[in-house]
Amino acid sequence: MIRKLSILFAGALLGATAMTAFVGPHSGVANAAGSDTYRQLAIFGDVFERVRAQYVDVPDDQKLIETAINGMLTSLDPHSSYMNAKEAADMRTETRGEFGGLGIEVTMENELVKVISPFEGTPADKAGVLAGDLIAEINGEQVRGLNLAQAVEKMKGEIGTKVELTIVREGAAQPVRLTLERAEIKVPSVRHTVENDVGYIKLLRFNEQTTTGLEESIKDIKAKIPADKLKGYVLDLRRNPGGLLDEAVSVSDAFLNSGEIVSTRGRNAEETRRYNARPGDDIDGKPLIVLVNGGSASASEIVAGALQDQRRATVLGTRSFGKGSVQTIIPLGANGALRLTTALYYTPSGSSIQGRGIRPDIVVEQPLPEEIKAQMGLGADEDLKMGESSLRGHIQGKEEDKEGSGSLDYVPPDAKDDIQLQTALELLRGSKTDPAFPPKQDSAAVPKQNAAAVAN
Repeated sequence: MIRKLSILFAGALLGATAMTAFVGPHSGVANAAGSDTYRQLAIFGDVFERVRAQYVDVPDDQKLIETAINGMLTSLDPHSSYMNAKEAADMRTETRGEFGGLGIEVTMENELVKVISPFEGTPADKAGVLAGDLIAEINGEQVRGLNLAQAVEKMKGEIGTKVELTIVREGAAQPVRLTLERAEIKVPSVRHTVENDVGYIKLLRFNEQTTTGLEESIKDIKAKIPADKLKGYVLDLRRNPGGLLDEAVSVSDAFLNSGEIVSTRGRNAEETRRYNARPGDDIDGKPLIVLVNGGSASASEIVAGALQDQRRATVLGTRSFGKGSVQTIIPLGANGALRLTTALYYTPSGSSIQGRGIRPDIVVEQPLPEEIKAQMGLGADEDLKMGESSLRGHIQGKEEDKEGSGSLDYVPPDAKDDIQLQTALELLRGSKTDPAFPPKQDSAAVPKQNAAAVAN
């Protein structure tokens, strides 16, 4: 019997990349457990019964078991874990990129939920929710005392159901009360702008909406900038924690005419899988610069690594997170799902990113402002580095560097202060030059390295 599983490239922070795979009856089967293993399991049963019978308070049996399972999995690596039914459902919602809700991007400010922006055409937009609004109550319940995740969860719900918001709005004498009906919300995973003669595309995450969003962005940029005026594109993957593998492959494919995009290699050689580009470059061979930093992880690193190794783009910024392990999501029916690390992924040149990250062709640091350092309690010479290699218990990559993976993941809110973006624009416009841009085409380099990798 063939069992259908989902394979995940978990993101560095919020995580979660999935694809569909078929695993045969003998794939990854472990050796039968020995008698000593069963004796150890008997000890676990004895401990469990003693805790249930003698602990000072009556424990929750389900919580005890879930915690024990998670303890086993998290002892393996930081990305293996058990998800109960609700957590598994939340993961599926995240990867779909759509849910029943109101359609607002929010943050937390002074213990209230602050609206950054309503999404166009959503219930929040139609009801008149404005950027800067502070949500003080949700269905009559005070927001104070809730964290952001708890508040967001209360605004989500079944499509067609209603939710009442009490809003504090600047300039309004009284709180504004709105009743909104939840609708299907598709979370934007792509944003784009036209920087005069350059197309700028920001990928926020890799969910089921990403490739479609990318195609629409490219189409709009082409409509706004004549082909003879268009200098090129910036693909911004900074602070993108990852997402669906098939979306990472299709995003890479959008810029490539041929060649390997990524390969995954597990415990057994027969489990190796390779993903290749199909003919057709959506941006018609225009120059491309990819921005990365310490917040670029997993699926982001697949895209950056593929475009770098295939000499299609110049990667600019600082070293990426270094999340190069593959998680398989094994459904457990009504009991949730198991997230288990089963493989590592490799760039077209045969390099593992695990604990190493993507090294930019052009290193451009983006310093953390002193006022933010002060707020975070960092010294003048300190920075907050993000990286897989700093995670306790991470899988040691074969090519892991002593200095480790990752870097600062700060991106200024104002484009004029964004040194990395401004450098990319200057390179595309020709006001600045660098030997790494455009990338030198060396058709022999990648195939030779691939052959060596396959032999290994």
